[in-house]
Amino acid sequence: MLLALAAMTCREGAPQLGADELAKHVTTLPGWQLKGDRIEKTFSFKNYYETMAFVNALAWISHREDHHPDVGVHYNRCVVTYSTHSAGGVTINDVICAAKAERLYV
Repeated sequence: MLLALAAMTCREGAPQLGADELAKHVTTLPGWQLKGDRIEKTFSFKNYYETMAFVNALAWISHREDHHPDVGVHYNRCVVTYSTHSAGGVTINDVICAAKAERLYV
């Protein structure tokens, strides 16, 4: 289970997930989509306050995991994108952190 895992320190050349493994993980993450070399989801909220509460909680998790997404903040939604730049694509760290972001939302 992804929630029980912790992100590992990434180094140059960290392995990307293979296509089959990536597809398997993405299907367990509701609403997440594979977009080229990244995974992405738009989270919707009632208002700006709820959006920012989610973003702040996500920032805390990102700091703890030492793995940081790109986040686009809007009034009642935010777009979260994970990709490991040093690997040039999606790694296990990205899906671990996406699962933890998903857990915040439910």
